[in-house]
Amino acid sequence: MDSNHQNNYKLNKTEKKFLRKQIKARHTLLRHEGIETVSCATQILVVANGGLGNGVSRNQLLPVLEKCGLVDALLMPPNKPYSFVRYKTTEESKKAYVTLNGKEIVDDLGQKIILYLNFVEKAQWKELELQALPPGLMVVEEIISSEEEKMLLEGINWTEDTDSQNFQKSLKHRRVKHFGYEFYYENNNVDKNKPLPGGLPDFCDSILEKWLKEGFIKHKPDQLTVNQYEPGHGIPAHIDTHSAFEDEIVSLSLGSEIVMDFKHPDGVTVPVMLPRRSLLLMTGESRYLWTHGITPRKFDTIQASKGHKSGIITSDVGDLTLSKRGIRTSFTFRKVRQTPCNCSYPLVCDSQMKETPSSFPESNKEASQLEQEYVHRVYEEIAGHFSSTRHTPWPRVVEFLKALPSGSLVADIGCGNGKYLGINKELYMIGCDRSQNLVDICRERQFQAFVCDALAVPVRSGSCDACISIAVIHHFATAERRVAAIQELVRLLRPGGKALIYVWAMEQEYNKKKSKYLRENRISQGKKGEINNDTSVQELLVEQMPVVGNQDSACSVPSTNDFQEGGCNSREVTNSKLPIHTNRTSFHSQDLLVPWHLQGNPGKNKLVEPFGAVGSHDPSPVFHRYYHVFCEGELEAACQTLSNVRILQSYYDQGNWCVILQRV
Repeated sequence: MDSNHQNNYKLNKTEKKFLRKQIKARHTLLRHEGIETVSCATQILVVANGGLGNGVSRNQLLPVLEKCGLVDALLMPPNKPYSFVRYKTTEESKKAYVTLNGKEIVDDLGQKIILYLNFVEKAQWKELELQALPPGLMVVEEIISSEEEKMLLEGINWTEDTDSQNFQKSLKHRRVKHFGYEFYYENNNVDKNKPLPGGLPDFCDSILEKWLKEGFIKHKPDQLTVNQYEPGHGIPAHIDTHSAFEDEIVSLSLGSEIVMDFKHPDGVTVPVMLPRRSLLLMTGESRYLWTHGITPRKFDTIQASKGHKSGIITSDVGDLTLSKRGIRTSFTFRKVRQTPCNCSYPLVCDSQMKETPSSFPESNKEASQLEQEYVHRVYEEIAGHFSSTRHTPWPRVVEFLKALPSGSLVADIGCGNGKYLGINKELYMIGCDRSQNLVDICRERQFQAFVCDALAVPVRSGSCDACISIAVIHHFATAERRVAAIQELVRLLRPGGKALIYVWAMEQEYNKKKSKYLRENRISQGKKGEINNDTSVQELLVEQMPVVGNQDSACSVPSTNDFQEGGCNSREVTNSKLPIHTNRTSFHSQDLLVPWHLQGNPGKNKLVEPFGAVGSHDPSPVFHRYYHVFCEGELEAACQTLSNVRILQSYYDQGNWCVILQRV
């Protein structure tokens, strides 16, 4: 609605509500995406809620836009809840602005979506670097005929006696059958001493013989898992256990196409289209090092051009749309390994990790050096981006602060950007952090904060009524230093004073519930270090729609040799042999390095001229932060080593172990 037009008469209730929504969309785009709207009419509009990220396809949106004029181009960035449209003339874009603002459309699932349009001078987005298939991965289209597909699908009897050893009914969202050996999903392994009777189905023999003859596979498989997936269901990211199976793992897609995500431990994600009747072959690096999984959603982002079938889903925003998933059945063939794995990836190989334990600081000096390189230096580098992802206080921390008596003096040790310093105006709060850049952000927000080490806080003993330490102590590299950090908190407390401590948990699935860290499998950095930045955008813009998963920003993939030696940092990872964690997956080691993909640094968020040529740019730098993730009971045990402490409460909160203690 035109601002001049608004002044001519008093807005009614509906118009006021619409105006608030439009302003909210405008502010959200600016705050979270850096998209600046303008008040004067241009040929280009940003269409909030009209994006692939909230379930609007190109085929659905384009006809709506074309009713207002000739559309020169429609750009739909992957996994974003908005799109850009450029009309031939400004008059046509003005007509769309007036006609379509507040328009309700309905998607294929019957969900209602309201569009909010604003003028922009440029269409801009964060470009993704051109990607390549993971080494050792191949997709073969039309590997079987439609007749063979029908024969395979009819050969699986889903209604047979459920007591059969080949039938597994424990999976919530899909039907599963095993042949040769049962595949255990809890550890991606088999019991080699318990083969299933009957071996592989006879109707697979001719197809496997053909693949052997044509050189697609080198070994005849002896294990088969058949999965049938309903639309909207997926597969958690995983690597099939090295010691369980030989190098070759092949999967046949029947009934429907699917997009499978392959993720390097450094965080790079490559979405790969697997067409119907195609064969996926994973060997070498793609088999042993990259996780593979399918995001649970009902639509996939795919290339709109008809000639594109298998392979990488590119980031060409002018050629992306949505494809509705159908019922897909996969036949995954494996060869059970009878000898230990001797692959070239010892850091992630269960056969070799036992022989090569992770290096660990042998002295206080070494621990301090590790923290300096993988904690202190990293937070100085990422402070701005880190702060932009730390805007939502955790409810139970807020609850602790709100419950403190008015006038209490409270210290936030490791305060970061100070998001808890202003929670309760009735408290006197001070913050400290090891990062000068984060403390500077606190001061810009008018908070009282200073730089210091959490092991030596320059505050008088017994002067604080309460302390909080949120997501800090897990950055200390030895048990002694972690206990010392707790002791320093206790030193600050007066007798009877309380401290709240949060540390990251080894158990990211607790009481049969996955933590938000695992559930938010978006693969981009954000809250809690790894949660996707796009979440807040979609929560604010897309109130009507379920969120569709998105991809990671592309970044440089280190060489295989670098990873084998323990490194894939933007700066060389020294001689540490700590494993590098794959974001959004369960932890397999307590001491590890977690990647952070820096965004927002100069030159990385390239402004693309409206519908101009798309060029590549340098990938975002990747930093690695050291963590010691705590097992259940470990935090309480550390607290109990101190004689002047009583534990008042301990609990698990969204992937963290937490303790409230009191100085006695």
